[in-house]
Amino acid sequence: MLLDELISKINQSVEELDFVTTRVYIEENVNILNENKSLLKKNARDLLEFISKRLDSGKEPFKRQELAIFNALNNYALKFDLRGLKVCVRDNAKLLMRDDVIYYLNSDAKILLEGMGVIKSEQIIKS
Repeated sequence: MLLDELISKINQSVEELDFVTTRVYIEENVNILNENKSLLKKNARDLLEFISKRLDSGKEPFKRQELAIFNALNNYALKFDLRGLKVCVRDNAKLLMRDDVIYYLNSDAKILLEGMGVIKSEQIIKS
């Protein structure tokens, strides 16, 4: 894909608020975009900066399956389905040990998971 085409697709997806597609384009072409970030719109530049910082810090971005797990946790917590929440926690304990998980959980999930001892209150205070 040519640079002009890539920039126009990123800018278009940002205008349409399709941040998932934007993130994919940026993650696949981070080095090229860092050199040409002045061609991007403000929101796309901010997203590029955020993704670059995360990649530089060594944190891998969450995969689609992991984001689906967070969505399931949030839904179980919203419905107060403790059985489903416990099963989801048991099957994904390693994922929930990451520090940045807290940003993907809603307030119900944070409270229930803190009560279960899965996350610590210090993590909640930071977010």
